[in-house]
Amino acid sequence: MTEKTLVIIKPDALTRGIVGEIIHRFERKGLKIIGLKLSHLSEAQLQEHYAHHKGKPFFNALIDFMRSAPSVLVALEGLNCVDIVRRMAGETSGHRASPGTIRGDYSLSNQNNIVHASDSPEAAEAELKRFFKDGELYHYNRIDVDMLYAKDERK
Repeated sequence: MTEKTLVIIKPDALTRGIVGEIIHRFERKGLKIIGLKLSHLSEAQLQEHYAHHKGKPFFNALIDFMRSAPSVLVALEGLNCVDIVRRMAGETSGHRASPGTIRGDYSLSNQNNIVHASDSPEAAEAELKRFFKDGELYHYNRIDVDMLYAKDERK
């Protein structure tokens, strides 16, 4: 099923100069970029986004880290996109993430772990609305769609 998802390329990736490599991995996989922007996320956006962590000992440090530099917001689309992106991102803790995953290749930390990836289609929908305004997500056809999907997979 064609889905949309959100990836936040976090401040550690931006300041380390590896944003292009991360985006390249998603494009090379065959996922379609439908939205892309650099944004210094607001306190309010982060409080809402990480509300499920409120009250945990690391919450304030996480907000401070996410406010330390801009993030790159990426909206992706593709068949089973949410699951694919989660598997490409790897386990949350960089030191436990498998080699070959984004976190496994670029992170050693639980907090400074390079990317956020929506964990379900429902979360992706809410997160995309949180970070992208109406008109900031685009529809177009990739030229290689016939090579990426079998006819019966295209919808």
